[in-house]
Amino acid sequence: MATQNNLSKLMGISWQIQRRKHKTRSQALRAAWAIFLNEQIAVEYLTQKLNRNKPVPQRVAEQFALFSN
Repeated sequence: MATQNNLSKLMGISWQIQRRKHKTRSQALRAAWAIFLNEQIAVEYLTQKLNRNKPVPQRVAEQFALFSN
């Protein structure tokens, strides 16, 4: 069941990428796979980017960790 959920997430992300970025199906799947495999790195990067490189409180960082599980 967990594998099915992971595949569903992957496909959902890839469809969004394909629609928004006007990519081919294989390019969108490749991009989604990269995001999916590097979830923790992506969340940390986006947190820093959205906070304009200001220090992020530990409590906020721990809340974002909930999404990567």
